[in-house]
Amino acid sequence: MLNGIDPLLTGELLAHLDAMGHSDAVVVADAHFPARRIGTRVLDLPGHDAPRVVRAICSVLPLDDDGPLALMDAGEELPVQTELIGAAGQDAGSTQILERYAFYHAAKEAYLVVRTGEVRPYGNALLRKGLV
Repeated sequence: MLNGIDPLLTGELLAHLDAMGHSDAVVVADAHFPARRIGTRVLDLPGHDAPRVVRAICSVLPLDDDGPLALMDAGEELPVQTELIGAAGQDAGSTQILERYAFYHAAKEAYLVVRTGEVRPYGNALLRKGLV
C-alpha cells in the first residue's frame, strides 16, 4: 500500500498510467463494452462502477487541456454520464460527446481500456492524459 494513492489503483494500472504519454487516452468502460475486441491492453476492475474508477484515475492522471474527456452519445445526458463528468473534474462544456461508432474508433486508438463493473448503459469515458 502506498500513502496517498487510491487503493483502487493497482500496481499494474499505475504502471500503465505512468507509461502513457501526453495525449494518450485511457478508456474507462462499462461491463457491456467490447473491451477485449477493441483494446490491446485491457484491465478488469469488475467490483467498481465507472465514476469511482474515473475518480481514482484522475487522482493521479492530469487531463489534457484539449479534449480531456469524451463520452458516448446517448441522445441526452444520462445520470451515469453526469457522474462521470463530475468524477473527472470537468463540466459539460469541456466534454466531447461522440457518436457510438466514433467512440469505438477513438477507443481503438486508446493506450488502455479499463473495464469496470458498471452496469448502467453508456457508462463509458475516454480520458486524455495531459502534461505532468
